Amino acid sequence: MKPFFRNNGLSITLIGIFLLLWLGQSLAGHAVDNEDRKEHDKPQQSYVQYLSSGHFWQATFENWESEFLQMAGYIILTTFLYQKGSAESKDPDKHEETDDEPEAHKDDPDVPGPVKTGGWQLMIYRNSLSIALLGLFFFSFAGHALGGAIQYNAEQIEHGQKAISTWEFVKSSEFWFESMQNWQSEFLAVFAIVVLSIRLRQHGSPESKPVHAPHSETGER
Repeated sequence: MKPFFRNNGLSITLIGIFLLLWLGQSLAGHAVDNEDRKEHDKPQQSYVQYLSSGHFWQATFENWESEFLQMAGYIILTTFLYQKGSAESKDPDKHEETDDEPEAHKDDPDVPGPVKTGGWQLMIYRNSLSIALLGLFFFSFAGHALGGAIQYNAEQIEHGQKAISTWEFVKSSEFWFESMQNWQSEFLAVFAIVVLSIRLRQHGSPESKPVHAPHSETGER
């Protein structure tokens, strides 16, 4: 089992941290929601009831959508945009292996099946990472819209106003305020790592240039 945990330690640790923090979010959110209910003389919800509420799923998907948008945007933009000296960019002055045409490697040993097959399978596979991330973004976007509409309507009814459809909620300033306040922070974070990695280092990290590398060196990890 040791080789398995050594070879997969990063993904195991990340998913473990995610699950712990998601649990923490649900517990804190349950407490916040019940405090709000108490203030408005509404019946308290059990933890299980809270997990199916708009309050929980809106908060969850609202954050997920921004993360997947950030990653999809980053993957796509770095295919054709450069930042000289950044560890997060391809070098604009030299050819990178990632830009090799996959058809030229179809006879290499151990290449993935779609590379050997070619055609539409290769067309999808060569963009599969961005497709998957965009798919997760749209899934989270839909979840945010549905969860947000449920929560918004609960507040509308509480104030004696009529409920609206999910589509009407998506067209509202409330929905876009919730989305863009997260989106802007994600792209600011990407900007920060792209620019800071030009002159700053983290010894041992694949996301940093070697500590001894010159500032002008690009993408050498």
